[in-house]
Amino acid sequence: MSIGISQDKKYFKLDTKGSTYMLGVADGKYLGHMYYGKRLYFESDSEFDRLDYLLGGERENYFPSENCCGENLENREKVTFEDTFPWEFGVPGYGDFREHCLEAVSKDGKESLELLYEGYELLTEKPELPGLPATFHTDSETLVIRLREVKLSLTVELRYSVFEKEDAIAKSVTVHNTGTEQYSLSRALTSCVEFPAGQYDLITLHGAWGREREPYRRPVGPGKQSISSIRGVSSHQENPFMAIAERNATEETGNVYGINFVYSGNFLAQTEMSQFGGIRVVMGIHPYQFTWKLMPGDSFTMPEVVHVFSPEGIGGMTRRFHDLYREHLIRSPYRNKRRPVLINNWEATYFDFDTEKLWDIAEKAKECGIEMLVMDDGWFGHREDDSTSLGDWVVNEEKLPGGLKRLTDGVKERGLKFGIWLEPEMVSPDSDLYREHPDWIIGQSGRSTSLARNQYVLDFSRKEVRDEIYRRIVNVLKCADISYVKWDMNRSLTNVPSGDKYHRYVLGVYDLQNRLVTDFPDLLLENCSSGGGRYDAGMLYYSPQIWCSDDTDAVERLRIQRGTAMVYPLSTMGAHVSDCPNHATKRTTPFATRGQVALAGTFGYELDVTQIAGQEQQAIRGQIECYNKYNELIRNGDYYRLPSEAEGKTYDCYMVVSKDKREALISFVRVTTHLSRWSERIYCRGLDDKMVYLLEDRNTESTGNVLMNVGIEVMGAEDEYQGKLIHLVAKSEKGVR
Repeated sequence: MSIGISQDKKYFKLDTKGSTYMLGVADGKYLGHMYYGKRLYFESDSEFDRLDYLLGGERENYFPSENCCGENLENREKVTFEDTFPWEFGVPGYGDFREHCLEAVSKDGKESLELLYEGYELLTEKPELPGLPATFHTDSETLVIRLREVKLSLTVELRYSVFEKEDAIAKSVTVHNTGTEQYSLSRALTSCVEFPAGQYDLITLHGAWGREREPYRRPVGPGKQSISSIRGVSSHQENPFMAIAERNATEETGNVYGINFVYSGNFLAQTEMSQFGGIRVVMGIHPYQFTWKLMPGDSFTMPEVVHVFSPEGIGGMTRRFHDLYREHLIRSPYRNKRRPVLINNWEATYFDFDTEKLWDIAEKAKECGIEMLVMDDGWFGHREDDSTSLGDWVVNEEKLPGGLKRLTDGVKERGLKFGIWLEPEMVSPDSDLYREHPDWIIGQSGRSTSLARNQYVLDFSRKEVRDEIYRRIVNVLKCADISYVKWDMNRSLTNVPSGDKYHRYVLGVYDLQNRLVTDFPDLLLENCSSGGGRYDAGMLYYSPQIWCSDDTDAVERLRIQRGTAMVYPLSTMGAHVSDCPNHATKRTTPFATRGQVALAGTFGYELDVTQIAGQEQQAIRGQIECYNKYNELIRNGDYYRLPSEAEGKTYDCYMVVSKDKREALISFVRVTTHLSRWSERIYCRGLDDKMVYLLEDRNTESTGNVLMNVGIEVMGAEDEYQGKLIHLVAKSEKGVR
């Protein structure tokens, strides 16, 4: 059993393989957070029952009960109690002045809330969240705690699903209107966790277009520190993830708590150090312009927040997220499959292509061993640049005579599968769709609607809009043999009316993507948002991979992919080999290095294979052989960040170790060079101490113990931007001498 309940039903203990999460009911009615950290083992049930101090401690004298205050003085110190109690789900109004999770307003303006414990339920299977992405598990216990509001007819259900093997707990919340009047929710944060006073660091992921998800670590100090997005998407700028790390935690040691929001829209994640030094961490939908009308009998479910605990440092946190998401979030049939090696024509041709040009690319790509051609932007309407035709998802037969059927048949005859680019959420002012339905865009009445990238955002909160766009997409997918869709989204939401529009928009995106992968179950869907602007766990529920960044420069990608992999599995990262000088940075890097960097993701090409040098065409076949050799290891193995440029090194380095520890791959790329320096020595991680490994590149053998403690001297990557792969294969086991 992963969920234990004390004999008096006051305390709840949620156990994973290496962690314990505890909550309890104080004075029979107040739900408090007791503990989260390393796995606890109790000698007996009586020890389990003697834990009141975790809920009160030195604050118990402030307890608002008749036992300590008398019948007429029950609320004498209630404000002090509210302000210091470690609430499991904080609400405002009676003295808890810290960041709270729920705001609900009645018709007569009641805003104060008091949630009292009502009961619990144990489920043997994790329930789905209606209309929302969420982790899944058919053999996972879920604890449901019911709270009721004292004056309003509201019931709140807190759900805790335990993923024992992955050291993870998934939280979700549903608010029920059980009365006869309407309420308005103006705040809906899913998770609230209290940490005792201590020295902590906050780790978050930041960036911009072309440099997404750069890790940033800083001390948690007094007051509030937050990350957020109000762009309508999870954003390039800040990712819906944070980690709370003990001050001395490293990549390999120390307690680290990872928190990730399974959601693709506006979010708020925040730490707050109280006057007593304790830390409250909250995460959920951003309150900005959020109002949700809760009619009698209605319910509102908040998106899921995932918590993982690692006593093995930041790297341990990463590996727990990877395992959880690979097995319990991604639903695609491609989840555990090798992805086809594709070539995308965007950087090869931009808008300047026709059927013959694509056939030429397909023919040469087949010779090189590539398996799929993806036609990017410019195939529909009269789109010759980015100013027109979004929404008119009808093939431009002047550019592609005979339509998609003739094109895809020709690609198939040349031995390749076919994929296509779409941007379903957008519409151009110069489009038939906009001329027919100018009221279908998101905007505010009486105000001009702002353009970005020459496009407006369609109002996906409206079913009729989604239905029409879906009808057009289905017509495209059914007219030809299409195996892959790249779903793009190239701008933030603006001019959004206050209320429920932001959230309903995200629900609409989820609805459409769910319909797509349900009706076309064998389709490989890749999400994209101007590169990595919507790279989040919510999107991974619908697509097994996301385009990592529009910056395809190999050196830039080292940092981007390293930051992305802090939370998200390598198998989810769209990564391609592009041309040089790179179209964005103008940097030139060796073709071999570009291939090595792309190995960390789904692997493909973003160039005109008919125009590159013959030696590079020949190199593609070797790179694909390398991809085939290592893909299963990279896709399913344990990821270890080794010291890199971010730690003052002149190189970037990571390794992947198979689950049985019998195989490992090290990727080393020199980023900068300096004169008068020692050769680089790297120290392996995650190997079996007593296993003997063959280092294929130098035909030498060594034990895992030596490789991890003495290290490997890297040879053959002395020049700037030069890379080196080191493959380790287990030969035998023998005792340490």
